[in-house]
Amino acid sequence: MNKETHIELVVFIDYTKKTACKGSHILKNVLEHYGDHIQVKFQYYSNNVDNPEFQRTAKAALTAKTYGKLQEMNQLLLGHTSTYTEEAIFRMAETVGINVPKFKEDYNSKAIARALKKNIRLAQQNKIKLVPGITVNGKLYSGAWDEQALIEYIESVKNRPVSHALESFVKWGAAAAITLLIAAIAALIFANIGFSEEYEFLRHFKLGFAAGDFKLFLPLETWINDGLMAIFFLLIGLEIKREIISGELSNIKKATMPVVGALGGMIIPALLYLLVNYKGEGAHGWGVPMATDIAFVLGLMALLGSKVPLALKAFITALAVFDDVGAILVIALFYGHGFHINAFIGALVIVGIMGFFNYSKVYSKTIYIVLGIFLWFFIYQSGLHATLAGVITALLIPSRQKGNLVGITTQANVIFKQEIGNIKNSKNSQKSIRHSSVQSVSKAINRLTGPGKQLEHSLKGTVNYIILPLFAFFNTGILIVGVHFDVFTSINLGIVIGLCIGKPLGIISFCWLASKFNLATLSSKISWSQLIGASCLAGVGFTMSIVVAGAAFDSEELNGAKLSILAASALSALVGLLILKRAIKTKAIE
Repeated sequence: MNKETHIELVVFIDYTKKTACKGSHILKNVLEHYGDHIQVKFQYYSNNVDNPEFQRTAKAALTAKTYGKLQEMNQLLLGHTSTYTEEAIFRMAETVGINVPKFKEDYNSKAIARALKKNIRLAQQNKIKLVPGITVNGKLYSGAWDEQALIEYIESVKNRPVSHALESFVKWGAAAAITLLIAAIAALIFANIGFSEEYEFLRHFKLGFAAGDFKLFLPLETWINDGLMAIFFLLIGLEIKREIISGELSNIKKATMPVVGALGGMIIPALLYLLVNYKGEGAHGWGVPMATDIAFVLGLMALLGSKVPLALKAFITALAVFDDVGAILVIALFYGHGFHINAFIGALVIVGIMGFFNYSKVYSKTIYIVLGIFLWFFIYQSGLHATLAGVITALLIPSRQKGNLVGITTQANVIFKQEIGNIKNSKNSQKSIRHSSVQSVSKAINRLTGPGKQLEHSLKGTVNYIILPLFAFFNTGILIVGVHFDVFTSINLGIVIGLCIGKPLGIISFCWLASKFNLATLSSKISWSQLIGASCLAGVGFTMSIVVAGAAFDSEELNGAKLSILAASALSALVGLLILKRAIKTKAIE
């Protein structure tokens, strides 16, 4: 162990929660383990910061700290078993030897109130959800409340700073968008510094397998665009389903305005594109400017930090979800290549089997994933866009009613009490929890979430940091150097106008009309100027637009469309961020 490495532990406490008292010995053991090589700071936070008892105890600790009596006051606050009244707090101050009149004056001072607000703000910045909460050198500890587990985490922070820096980056809201952007830029550089032939070789390199007379060998680009992107659409489908069941789209009133905005954000860009391409050869590409890239839009909003209203993030997320539903339908219905009835019948059979398992309440993720792979194969062979398999699989993974939290907690508590009793009475040297008990607790906890939610959680990192970057890399390596790009061709101009003008125009106009005719109401926490900024950000089509463009165009037309998407997305991002940043400042001043 490197004894010279500085360790700073910040512990967030709410004295009204007796878990703080129960866990204090664990923290004591950790401090004894590190001795003088660890610095501990106590901060005060509650999931209900307006609770008067929390306010009193936190102010008492902060005031005692100014007198150098924090440790003594801490022990009294932890050991107190009745209501935390001000009289009780002042008796504690007297007990630790503080002048009570002076303590009262400081306790009620603005300086202590400011210090408490600073504590609460720091906890929120560190995303503290439960108390006691701990950060180690600024990294949130989310492991078991156990001294050995905490020591292991501290050691990992000390000895693996690079991996923890990477972990912090992944947790940053803008990380997925930045990773996607880096992949796209890398592809552009790779293709334009003399490696265009190697890049094209990689894209068209065939991979596959053979089983008897059957062979399936596809270019690497196809495996990514039609195969891995089906996993992306599986995630999108799971997110849509979750929002409909228990999220922003579960309530008609909540869902109406984002639905209206999404319709405007699809219809107006498509109409503007068709207007530019009226009777032209590129008219069939009207679906390209309809799409919005969720990862990029939310990532760009994250760059503005916590100042972006949560209501606006929820609105634009719901809008983008409906936007994706529209894009999926457009791809499936209008951009398939040929149609083979036998394979389509095979796909219907698989859907029927999945539907039967859904109806029978079979909750095994493995079954649906295996059937989803077969579904992907039959849909690909049928000529429809293979990514449709991801959405269908997501919709057919069954949801179930929420587990009884009280009952499950009681069950886990009973199991642990039994195990503690067994360990205390055991005559053997090995004192560990039985495997059957671990399984029972695991099953009880799994009951709290459905298979869809578990799958969504496990897929998010893979999709954001592997699948989408791969898609970006293999689809944006366009030769720019020495190539003439004319933005004023009807296809390219239609895409730019559709994304940069059609998107915000469609979203704002439809939302305004819905508000004007009382069809829907915009949240009071969202200003119209903020909505304009967010609507401009929705013009970042990127991933979804490239998917549609790949289905609509070939060769030179496709390269031009991709460049137009990149240019329009960049312009939309810049304008959207500037407008939204200004709108947030204006709202703050008001």
